[in-house]
Amino acid sequence: MIAGLVLAVTGSPARAAGTLLSQGKPVTASSVENAGTPASAAVDGNTGTRWSSSASDPQWIQVDLGSTVTIGQVVLVWEAAYAKAYQIQTSADGTTWTTIHATTTGTGGTETLNVTGSGRYVRMNGTQRATQYGYSLWEFQVYGSGGGTGGACSSSNAALNHSASASTAENAGTPASAAFDGNAGTRWSSSATDPQWVQVDLGSVQSVCGVQLSWEAAYAKAYQIQISNDGATWTTVYSTTTGPGATELITLSGTGRYVRMYGTQRATQYGYSLWEFQVFTGTPADNGPVLLSYAKPATASTFQDDGNCSGCTPAKAFDADAATRWATNATTGWSDPAWIAVDLGASATISKVVLQWDPAFGKAYQIQTSADGASWTTIYSTTTGAGFKETLNVSGTGRYVRMYGTARGTAYGYSLWGFDVYGTGGNPTAPPATPPNPGNPQKLLWSDEFNASAGTGPDQSKWTSDAGAGVNNELEYYTTGNKNTYQDGTGNMVIEARKEVTPGSACPRDPLSGSTVCQYTSGRINTSDHLNFTYGHVESRIKVTGTQGLWPAFWLLGSDFKTGTPWPNCGEIDIMEHVGKVADSVYSTLHAPAYFGAAGYGSPYTLPGTDFASAFHTYALDWDSSHMTFSVDGNAFFTVNRSTLEQTRGPWVYDHPFYIILNNAVGGDWPGSPDATTVFPQKMLVDYVRVYQ
Repeated sequence: MIAGLVLAVTGSPARAAGTLLSQGKPVTASSVENAGTPASAAVDGNTGTRWSSSASDPQWIQVDLGSTVTIGQVVLVWEAAYAKAYQIQTSADGTTWTTIHATTTGTGGTETLNVTGSGRYVRMNGTQRATQYGYSLWEFQVYGSGGGTGGACSSSNAALNHSASASTAENAGTPASAAFDGNAGTRWSSSATDPQWVQVDLGSVQSVCGVQLSWEAAYAKAYQIQISNDGATWTTVYSTTTGPGATELITLSGTGRYVRMYGTQRATQYGYSLWEFQVFTGTPADNGPVLLSYAKPATASTFQDDGNCSGCTPAKAFDADAATRWATNATTGWSDPAWIAVDLGASATISKVVLQWDPAFGKAYQIQTSADGASWTTIYSTTTGAGFKETLNVSGTGRYVRMYGTARGTAYGYSLWGFDVYGTGGNPTAPPATPPNPGNPQKLLWSDEFNASAGTGPDQSKWTSDAGAGVNNELEYYTTGNKNTYQDGTGNMVIEARKEVTPGSACPRDPLSGSTVCQYTSGRINTSDHLNFTYGHVESRIKVTGTQGLWPAFWLLGSDFKTGTPWPNCGEIDIMEHVGKVADSVYSTLHAPAYFGAAGYGSPYTLPGTDFASAFHTYALDWDSSHMTFSVDGNAFFTVNRSTLEQTRGPWVYDHPFYIILNNAVGGDWPGSPDATTVFPQKMLVDYVRVYQ
């Protein structure tokens, strides 16, 4: 394995196929039942209001998206009066219609339709009612790209450290503010009665597109997420009576200054308790700030290009690659002042700058703009820069934007993983599209149950063997075929570590000395040629090896490693590692350019007095664009929130494909070498591997 030393998202709602385009848009219908059920109620984002039609066939409702869009999904949230037969249709002019979905077996409830089409107008054209009443929709949602509304949902926590209040607090140690402090070790908890609520003031009216609730054991079975402009009148934008607890990532849509969780039924005898309550907001795409700096020409006072930072040019701060960076030259640039600038291509109005610092950060610096790249105006200044991720709300105009550093925060120079400029105008280039989040419910994408007959090697349509010597000073030689990696005929893949008494062809000899190159053999298999995926639920049921010097692991490696991106730039996600000398613990860890090896970002899961090698356990990862949660046997023990990671450790480098690796290493920097107590052979047993999206 490359290096050694986190959401069990239960029922995580889907992030839909594209952006919600229909909310608040002009809408018309063939008829309305009465004044209380207008067509506009189906696109207002309020699941408590609805459109309903006259009780006859056909009937339709249509929305004007403002301009031609590409449509990827339509969601119909029906009231009891639903359509048995209907079409989803698009039109460029509201007159000539093209059908992109049709059914005669509509089911009612919530129907999520994955479609392909384009147009300015989208309508539901009902041709057969399922009841004696008309057609009635709580919500009619159209998702896609283009059009005149909503941008992507931010992964930054808009509620972090904002003013909070609650109906009650259990005691002085569990205040409302603890749910919004970014600290997963502090919590809000309420009195043990229903109802209870906790709310946050975002400071201004914002477009809210999601929340994440990280529950303590005392969670809500029934609750609503509500939004308000004044903290007095509330609109429900999400509601459930089957809350699962743990960590819930909820996609929703609404606008307001205040956001609250309103609990109406506790799942336990205790109150309600939240470790963290995060709020995610979106920025309108039209006439609003967009990323202006991606892939634009960049210059700097100096840059580094040596063994410690190869090719760390100014352009690397603007390439939307979280694993590359600009740094000042180690010989001529570790001094003050220093700067990096970007040419936006045309004059722009600048409203926000986001700096993702390397540990070599600016303690004192200015953000400056210029019309000509020669005369500069300061629009932001600080002498208390904190490093890591800094989001700066600014106001200025210019074609050029630069960070001008006057005091370094360390003995080194200045270095930025990312320098993002947002605003209007300029000549922006669209950055690469972000991958979609997992569906809801998630569906099985790929699996191997290892049910072949005894002695059968890995399924070559699913796995590739990694042959050769290990890394990290490991002692084994990984073989191909079924020498060390084989199925046992009882539903398990065996990855066997052996001590070779008589080296054979699997343990090659040094061509010069003729001596044996390796004393140990083992197996390592991966899915790189067969399965590469971004986000989802990944799990495996494994019985690890457990003797001194053994190092079994179940992990993911960035797929771009195979095409030349070096480690740790490619990213590594260790779902499970076990070292034989620590019998009662397993470890989950992330590795990236800013945190790797012994400094990786991770956590152990410990069952004191037990031995993980004595039984099978299920190791799992839940992963999307804003967080990861690691779990053992369904017990979530380590959650990594993207916003927290970026603000405390460094860039998130996990928005691209990864592949799965299983291996059983011998020796290495972390477990140490086998000794007199070590027993060989050692068999790592894998019952199954499954991936859901």
